[in-house]
Amino acid sequence: MTGPATSVEDLLLTADRLLADNLGASAAGRHRGAALALRTALEIAVGQVLDAAVPGLSRTTGRARMLCLRCYTAAETARRTKAVWSHLCLGCHYHQYEIGPTHDQVRAWRTEVGELVRALGHP
Repeated sequence: MTGPATSVEDLLLTADRLLADNLGASAAGRHRGAALALRTALEIAVGQVLDAAVPGLSRTTGRARMLCLRCYTAAETARRTKAVWSHLCLGCHYHQYEIGPTHDQVRAWRTEVGELVRALGHP
């Protein structure tokens, strides 16, 4: 199996750059883009934990991966991971009738994802 095209660290750095306004997009675009980078980083980290436990398990749906995670990591880590992943999923999707995530929300998600990535075994 080949590795991910982008590393968890690269995705976290991209989210940081978007939140720091270094890429010149609109605020809403930066926030939604940062949320997508964070969600992808978290999904890669979860996938690596699951693949280490049961090869191929990471190729299931996101929701199934979050349910499986509690069997291979601490219950609190699995609960926090599922909670922030759910928020990030909502933050990534554009709906004309909804306001996107705020800078403070995405900054809080960035902190949580950073902690969870470390808890899941990334440096």
